[in-house]
Amino acid sequence: MNDMNEMNDIVFLLDVDNTLLDNDQITTDLHGHLERQFGAASAQRYWVIFEHLRQERGYADYLGALQRYRLEAEQDIEDDARLLQMSSFLIDYPFANRLYPQALEVVKHLSTLGPTVILSDGDVVFQPHKVLRSGLWAAVEGRVLIYIHKEQRLDAVQRHFPARHYVVVDDKLRLLAEMKSILQERLTSVFPRQGHYAMDSTQAERYPPADISVEHIGDLMQFQAADFLEKKL
Repeated sequence: MNDMNEMNDIVFLLDVDNTLLDNDQITTDLHGHLERQFGAASAQRYWVIFEHLRQERGYADYLGALQRYRLEAEQDIEDDARLLQMSSFLIDYPFANRLYPQALEVVKHLSTLGPTVILSDGDVVFQPHKVLRSGLWAAVEGRVLIYIHKEQRLDAVQRHFPARHYVVVDDKLRLLAEMKSILQERLTSVFPRQGHYAMDSTQAERYPPADISVEHIGDLMQFQAADFLEKKL
């Protein structure tokens, strides 16, 4: 990733999970794989560990949960072999097949309006791997930022990619609201109603609406720069 020295009129900050990539389906596939390999009880134990780590670390750590699961479980040679196969399932997963319809086309379209940047939460190993394998890394020409709490790193984002105005596309109203409170009128928040976070009605009650809401990420194909700068609902 190369920092951009020039001041841009507009920069697009794009989330990954459930914004460009159907992470809910990836989770469903992993759940099915765990049940087939280890049984329902062991699969459930993995997800309990996964949720504990999410609360502890602030991001989804699939590989970390697998490692903790292994440490907690009584292992034999067969179990070790299956666990190794599970790590292969995660690493070899065809993430490109889980991109939402028109996701890459949207990135390409937005790049004609201003630089596109992947801005994601996640760990330092699996999340970059996911972005790379999905084709999103190439789509944004390596402009990828991954933090534990991205809403707390907007100073770094602005240093890397200075702009007069930012457009943040994310499926979590909480993150959109927090970023908006920091950058205020310099930011347009875009909320694609995709994935389980977006469908959680309590989020809509707790946080203010985004500047722009769309049903699907592909809807952004119809937007031009002025639409984001005017912050149409």
